[in-house]
Amino acid sequence: MKKKLIIMAEVSYINPLSIEGREIIKDYGDLNQLEKEDEYLVEEVTHTTNQKISDDSLIPKSYKDLALKRIQWAIEKKNNKNYNQNEFEYLLNEAIYKQDVVIFHVLCQAIATQFNTGSRETRLFVESQGILIQERLAKLPPSSREDIIDEILDEIKTDGAIKWSSIKEVIATKKLKLSELLIKDGDIILQQDDFLYNFEDKFTDRSPERMYNILVGDSVKELILSRLIMQKTEEYIARIKEMSARVEMHPAIVELASELKEFIPDEISKYNQYYAGSGGIYGTVQAGKLNPDAFPPCIKNTVEGVSSGGRNDAIVLLLTSFASYARLYPRIFASDETIKVSDVDPDLTITQNEILPLIFDAADNCTPPLFEDQPQEKINIISKLGFGMHSEIDINHEGETTWYTPMSCEKIKMHLPQLCKPDGSCKGINNPLSCYGRKKFQMDKEKKEE
Repeated sequence: MKKKLIIMAEVSYINPLSIEGREIIKDYGDLNQLEKEDEYLVEEVTHTTNQKISDDSLIPKSYKDLALKRIQWAIEKKNNKNYNQNEFEYLLNEAIYKQDVVIFHVLCQAIATQFNTGSRETRLFVESQGILIQERLAKLPPSSREDIIDEILDEIKTDGAIKWSSIKEVIATKKLKLSELLIKDGDIILQQDDFLYNFEDKFTDRSPERMYNILVGDSVKELILSRLIMQKTEEYIARIKEMSARVEMHPAIVELASELKEFIPDEISKYNQYYAGSGGIYGTVQAGKLNPDAFPPCIKNTVEGVSSGGRNDAIVLLLTSFASYARLYPRIFASDETIKVSDVDPDLTITQNEILPLIFDAADNCTPPLFEDQPQEKINIISKLGFGMHSEIDINHEGETTWYTPMSCEKIKMHLPQLCKPDGSCKGINNPLSCYGRKKFQMDKEKKEE
């Protein structure tokens, strides 16, 4: 009995959507306790092996703290070049599996309440869940890991099988090839019992068990397991979002959702900024970090998200050209030069770390998110920057297409009238880039005077 309890705990620790995980949620009770200090949590975090406690702020003291730290870990893991695993080692401590299961479900609900299912924030959480699963599995003893993987796979199976079509996305990422999988009648053979049942009589001169280890292998099982749980997490968030349109969410969830809306961009901006700093002389404004406060109304409306109908032109034609020229070469209309992105951003660092994130974030804010149903638009964005019809910018492809210049106000009024809401800064202006230059100049001037 004692051994079974340990395995149940580990299953929930790897798969918070398991039956055991749902039981933990039922037992948790009152969501109003999310901000209450949990002495057990503090004690376990503090005494986690290899945990670095150089600052008291590193210790999550409540379930809500743990939820925010979980998101902070995901952002730092992905963006911080100086990421220190020892500051988040407690996330690999099985002793806090109950708290971990609760905050997983709480975060799913908060994310579903606040963000679109294909948003940057949702992807960040889902992808980080897959990473966490693999890191936790790697720390478990081999025998225990094998039992847990098999138990989870048994629970995840649909009609007693796992169809190869259910992992099409992981195959598309090229992390796994279809040729590396053992498939029979459309079902992926992953577990030893299934392998022996289907193929034991095919091996007469060698051990079927050994052939199973050669043909399947633990790494494939673990990768598929993590991807399946990621997929289940996405489906779970989508169900919650659909339900939230009909049912009022708990105030504690709504409050956390609102906090995440501020917290996530604030944390990401530490590593991936497109915010302002330098100024210039109006009319010949110099390149410098973008200042969203100086964006003209059409650009602000695009960044906040465009509804279906105008999404493509707003993101691909309007925002891509505006953001790239405003950041790299704002004097394009005062120049007779023919210029390429690499002329002003030689190693493409600014384009990768500042311009594309702004464009992709705006695409995620669309309703529905632009890339969710039209992923090919990423290629069109790269094309409009002058790097040909490819999915990523590559200096070797530059010049295959032309760096698209910003749309005029006249064209915006004609093709995207819903975005054109002129204010005082638009007076006498015929292009949003000129509007940005003038407004940024005025804001910089006022700042100096203050």
